[in-house]
Amino acid sequence: MTALVIQHQLSAPGGYLTDWLQERGAELQILHIDAENGDRPVEAAGYDLIVSLGSELASFDDSIPWIERELQLLRDAAVHDVPMIGICFGGQLLARALGGRTFRAEQLEIGWLPVPTTDSSLVPDGPWFEWHYDTFTPPPGARLIAERPTGPQAFVVGRSLGLQFHPEVTPAIVEGWVATDRDELEHHGVDGDRLIEQTRELEAVSRAAAWRLFDGFLDRVARLTQWT
Repeated sequence: MTALVIQHQLSAPGGYLTDWLQERGAELQILHIDAENGDRPVEAAGYDLIVSLGSELASFDDSIPWIERELQLLRDAAVHDVPMIGICFGGQLLARALGGRTFRAEQLEIGWLPVPTTDSSLVPDGPWFEWHYDTFTPPPGARLIAERPTGPQAFVVGRSLGLQFHPEVTPAIVEGWVATDRDELEHHGVDGDRLIEQTRELEAVSRAAAWRLFDGFLDRVARLTQWT
């Protein structure tokens, strides 16, 4: 089984998601869509799963040169019934590709936060790690699974799952993000060292929740029985 993992400018490697895919025996192909290999032809139908990771950029910013290319890739995947997971920016882009809207949120979210859910067997309540400034509307026909007062957090559409939070984060990923954006965090009154400390404290809990979410996606949404 082959999974395509789309990385964006400054997005971290797949963390727990990559670990889970490798544990499942998946062959991983990484596409840096904003770099040189982002221009190579990609046939969505050639993959069993496509994952779109996060980015510090805005999913509604059409001045980004590769945005339309990725939107078309996600649309092609939907046409060919290829399961997808979108995480944060990737979740917003998945919603947009399938007919939803993405836009600047009224309130940013950074930190470990509870995520109320209508289906905790698929999307546990968390806490989940959030770091985003934008939000989205679910695409037509989507089933909203989780939301916070600030906006949607998880939706299912077809065989795909869009997420606003980051189930993939490891302590190393959060440490890297804090190191890169410490000044920005301070500007917003967020204690970066405390974020790292909380991530370490929650490592076992968050890893278990991530595996539960990914397994639920595989079994109930993507229905990739050959991986189960």
